[in-house]
Amino acid sequence: MILPDWVMLVVDDDQQLCESTVDSLRSIGIRAESVLDGEDAVKMAAKHHREHNDYHVILLDWKLPDMDGIQTARELRRELGDDVPILLMSAYDWSEIEDEARAAGISGFLMKPLFRSTLFYGLKHYLGVEDAQPVEEKTTFEFSNKRILVAEDNELNWEIAYELLHDLGLELEWAENGKVCAEKFRCSTPGYYDAILMDIRMPVMNGYEATDEIRAMNRSDSSLPIIAMTADAYSDDIQKCLEHGMNAHVAKPIDIDEVARILKRFMDD
Repeated sequence: MILPDWVMLVVDDDQQLCESTVDSLRSIGIRAESVLDGEDAVKMAAKHHREHNDYHVILLDWKLPDMDGIQTARELRRELGDDVPILLMSAYDWSEIEDEARAAGISGFLMKPLFRSTLFYGLKHYLGVEDAQPVEEKTTFEFSNKRILVAEDNELNWEIAYELLHDLGLELEWAENGKVCAEKFRCSTPGYYDAILMDIRMPVMNGYEATDEIRAMNRSDSSLPIIAMTADAYSDDIQKCLEHGMNAHVAKPIDIDEVARILKRFMDD
């Protein structure tokens, strides 16, 4: 799915989410820059405006520190006028603030997490490609000789993950809960696993506890990439995953291209 070769500004106080969104935009043909707060967003947008090189769209997180998304939108409108679409991003229900947001100059809304499909369908109206059809790109990721430990208590979810990821060349092993995951890792030789996909809500030991235990192990590979998988996609949940030492977060149901991009990024480091 390809959109015009335009430039956007992504504003979110979570560095990981900024990078992920920029990567997703790049994959559909959009060049993007990012900043972590509203003040820098206003400065960047004003600079582009003075140079007669406005961003084509600004993606603005609602829950920004100090100056939130709505306040930032007001400042952006003072600098830019009404021509540049400003979309408010949120994992929360915005119905209660929609009127205030519209009055502040918000053009529309995007629901987090931002998959490629979410971005494509959410942006095409503002990019003047309303009649465009998504062009699905063939996945080019190849992970031969890479072994992933998948911690997932639901057998059906494990089978789905196996079918999707095995097609990328990955070798996969299943851990039925966090305790089994930690024990499998403990009993493995260093470097045996290249990454762990960690469900959060599991019996016996949840994903947070399992990650804490793995990170505390006195092993040369205890810092291997651990990617959280959960249906809890709110920003607070994502932040909690990062605080427990996980490297990134993917929402359920998993987007295979998103998982592949994240694994590629961390396993190539």
